[in-house]
Amino acid sequence: MSVRIPLSTNLATLCLFDKGDTDGAFGPRHLVVLGWRITGPLDLPTLQGALDDVVRRHEMLRTSIVREDGESYQKVHAPGSPRLELVELPLADTRPRDVLVDEFVNGVEASLMSVTELPHLRVVVGRFDDNDAVLVLVTHHIASDGWSLHVIIRDLASFYAARRGFGTPELPPVRQYSEYAMWQQEQLASATADEDRAYWRDKLKGVEITDIRADRRLTPEITALYSVHRFVLDEQLTTGTLNLARTMRSSPFMVLLAAFNVLLHQMTGVTDLVSTTITSGRIDASFNETVGAFFNLVPLRTDLSDCRNFMDLVRRTRETCLEAYTHELPFGEVAAQAPELTTTYTRDDGAVCAFQLLQNPAMTEPETVGDLQYAEVRERNLSCAETSDIPNGVLWGLDILSNGRIGGTMRFNSKQFDESTMVRMVADFRRVLTNGTTDPHRPLSAL
Repeated sequence: MSVRIPLSTNLATLCLFDKGDTDGAFGPRHLVVLGWRITGPLDLPTLQGALDDVVRRHEMLRTSIVREDGESYQKVHAPGSPRLELVELPLADTRPRDVLVDEFVNGVEASLMSVTELPHLRVVVGRFDDNDAVLVLVTHHIASDGWSLHVIIRDLASFYAARRGFGTPELPPVRQYSEYAMWQQEQLASATADEDRAYWRDKLKGVEITDIRADRRLTPEITALYSVHRFVLDEQLTTGTLNLARTMRSSPFMVLLAAFNVLLHQMTGVTDLVSTTITSGRIDASFNETVGAFFNLVPLRTDLSDCRNFMDLVRRTRETCLEAYTHELPFGEVAAQAPELTTTYTRDDGAVCAFQLLQNPAMTEPETVGDLQYAEVRERNLSCAETSDIPNGVLWGLDILSNGRIGGTMRFNSKQFDESTMVRMVADFRRVLTNGTTDPHRPLSAL
């Protein structure tokens, strides 16, 4: 009889969005996709062997979530070989290769991957020539997250170099996601977790997550179709954000979130806001090397009513964030303490906007391992009408790039929103952030 491993709370939350294997959290579009530009002689048979090594190392890539008879659990399977696909990129296309790479990754993001496919890992290589390619990692979101993909690419590079005969540092020990699920059960039964629950009961009493009005209502028979709108904040605005963060002894995220909260207030008229952010969810460092769905949705309650200016709001946002991080619990646990919090999700005329600053652990800058250089495809400029799904709402993702700019994405359900609405939101966000960082003493009403 196979071992039934309990779900983590994160996987249990994803089960709340279970619409079968054709839509929702277990649908073929609920994917995590990242690309790396590869410079050097990429040997495909060696790459396949290295991928097999990765699947052996990370148990979650070969774990299925069984949902049957009202019971859900994890089931680990024997190692197998992930799909490796090669696409020859057109040399006759005279556009810059960075544009072609962006377009290529967009195409992979719009592809499908069944939740029943094991391993939950696919690699698509787009090749310009023998020394220039782009490697795209695709995983199903039940098995992975953005942090996990950075762990996978680091391990893949190491295994590939070793198979090519290069000496590489030994990879750190890895704990498996099944261990995390067990550890989490113990952690949630602790006195500390009880104290955290009490904090959230008090903090979120009587409030619900703030949402924005959608362009169209959703009905149960409508199948979501997610699109992505991409944008860039220029160097001057990025520098202003970083400088104000240093002045306020805050993180750049706190300044950006303060501007986002002003935007939410302007769109909704709500002063006592509950916005949401996505964290890595890895509150124990011993699981930093683990591949799995750790990401966590954290509600952040911030009252703007007595903030005189943007500086006051950044200070208030900093307090809100530090408290929330100190008492972080899985979203399902938090929601259980505040029954009204998720009422927002029951409405069909609005959507929750989650706001995230990307922070990944490894291989975000060009790095040479063995005879290949890996450079993550971070600066993306092409919007796309079809992309990978998120379970619900709108997801903002910001990334502070090494070129001094901030890259941004907004994933949204095009059955619910027009892209013009996303464009307008970005323009308003840019205005608020510009006004707030150039004159932080300006009243919120004048932002």
